Amino acid sequence: MGLGWDAVKKRGLFGSRAQAVDLDASALLFDAAGALVDQVWFQQLRSADGALQHTGDNVTGAGEGDDESIVVDLARLDPRVATIAFVVSSFTGQDFTQVENAYCRLVDAAAGDAELARYELAASGPHTAQVMALVRRDGTGWSMTAVGAAGSGRTFRDLVPAVVPHL
Repeated sequence: MGLGWDAVKKRGLFGSRAQAVDLDASALLFDAAGALVDQVWFQQLRSADGALQHTGDNVTGAGEGDDESIVVDLARLDPRVATIAFVVSSFTGQDFTQVENAYCRLVDAAAGDAELARYELAASGPHTAQVMALVRRDGTGWSMTAVGAAGSGRTFRDLVPAVVPHL
C-alpha cells in the first residue's frame, strides 16, 4: 500500500505558507470471526509475524512518490489472519477537502508493481479517513476488494467500526 500527499498552501497577508498535514497509512489484520488480531501503523511498524512492514511515519507529506508505504508478504502471514484492511486517516484532523494531491494505492510487486487499486483522496469529501481496500484469504490464494468507504478518525483505532461492516 502506498500513500502520498502534499501540504496545503494557506494564503495570507504576507504570502503563502505550507500547513502541516499528517496522513497515516495503517493495516488492520482480522481473523475469520472479524476480531482484530494485529495492526501495523506509525506506532507499530511491524506485524507480530513479520509479514507486514510499515516504512515509517511521514508527518509532512514532503517528498516525491509514496510518502508512507506498508509492504506485505502474504506467504509469511499468520494463518489466523483472514483479512487485511488498508485504511488512511488524517492524524492532524484535516478532512480530505483540505489536503492536496492525496492518493492511496495498492500495488502488486510480484506483477511488476502493477496498481491494483487507486483512490484520489484530495477533495474527495469532508471526512478524515477512508477504508481503502480489503485483502482476503480466498481458498488457497488471496483476493482484493476495493472499498473506498469514508470514515472518521485520527488513528486505526477510530476506524475499526468503519471496517467491520465490510468484513
